[in-house]
Amino acid sequence: MKAEILTPDALIYEGEAEMITLPGELGSFQVLDNHAPIISTLVRGTITLKNKSGIHNFLATGGVVEVTTDKVSILAESIIT
Repeated sequence: MKAEILTPDALIYEGEAEMITLPGELGSFQVLDNHAPIISTLVRGTITLKNKSGIHNFLATGGVVEVTTDKVSILAESIIT
C-alpha cells in the first residue's frame, strides 16, 4: 500500500508500506493492505512503518490518519527526531 507521513512543515515519508502501527486515541492499531477505510485521531506516540527496507519508527505528537483501500495518509502535528 502507499503511505505518506506529513507535518505542516514537511513531507516526512512517502512510499510503500507493508504494515503501519499507529497510536490511536483509544489504543494503538495496525493497518495492512486492503484495510477498511477509516479516519482516526492520533495521540502522542510511535508510528511504526514496515517496508521492504526494514522497520522505521517516527515519534508523533498527535494528528489524524485517513486510511483508504490502498493508501494511508498520516497528518502529524509534528514528528520528533
